[in-house]
Amino acid sequence: STAEGGIGPVYDKFHLVPFGEYIPGGDALAGFGVSAFAAQAGNGYARGTGPTVLTLAGLPPVQPMICYETIFERDLARPPRWEGERPAWLLQVTNDAWFGSWSGPYQHLAQARLRAIQTGLPLLRAANTGVSAVIDARGAVRDRLALNGAGVLDARLPGALPPTLWWRWGDAPLLALLGLALAGLIARRPRRARTAR
Repeated sequence: STAEGGIGPVYDKFHLVPFGEYIPGGDALAGFGVSAFAAQAGNGYARGTGPTVLTLAGLPPVQPMICYETIFERDLARPPRWEGERPAWLLQVTNDAWFGSWSGPYQHLAQARLRAIQTGLPLLRAANTGVSAVIDARGAVRDRLALNGAGVLDARLPGALPPTLWWRWGDAPLLALLGLALAGLIARRPRRARTAR
């Protein structure tokens, strides 16, 4: 909210969960009567416009992510897809209740830690049933609330690191190394000797 009590910047989730938030090919399937699988009637929820960086009063710029958007590295507001200011931190808001007490909430937390390492940005994770956490830019969990535990995290926002190689170049260095390795394998492949006739 704003200082005047109004609604502040808004972010809409854009990476929707298939069959939970939308039906893949829903328009085509509607002709066959398939329309009630999604969380709302029809083909599901409308997706947002994409990753963004929000400016909130009194806080550094933040990239919000809702639920499983955190597991997709391509959903981050980074070049070349994002031309604006680099966020100073990441915020994940999630409902992991549907995982129950199984390994899902811990796997989701591990994915959030990977995004912090990959971007060099701290990540604050607010999960209604846990695991809520403060994660530094190196992926270390600085503070956390247990799964299904109630409480409040009162912690300082860890600092960001300089932009990582991945932040600047994406997957290009990895793809180049894989290309070189493949070229090396092809070059070293033994050739069959030709037989004289």
